[in-house]
Amino acid sequence: MDIGSRLKEVRKGKANQNDIAELLNTTQQQISKYENNIQEIPCRHIITLARFFDVSTDYLLGLTDSKFKYW
Repeated sequence: MDIGSRLKEVRKGKANQNDIAELLNTTQQQISKYENNIQEIPCRHIITLARFFDVSTDYLLGLTDSKFKYW
């Protein structure tokens, strides 16, 4: 599963795109681009998202199917 799909999966039911845009100090349109893999998500945003959704960065990046955090 790609990073955009992972982001959409963890976001659904917990926050909308506007909420995440506010968290990352960006726009809803930008979040849509991230979720649709039109634009890459900056590393600093991946870290913020992992902390916000309480999942590992490896999970968001698709490197593991385990949501377990390592920090």
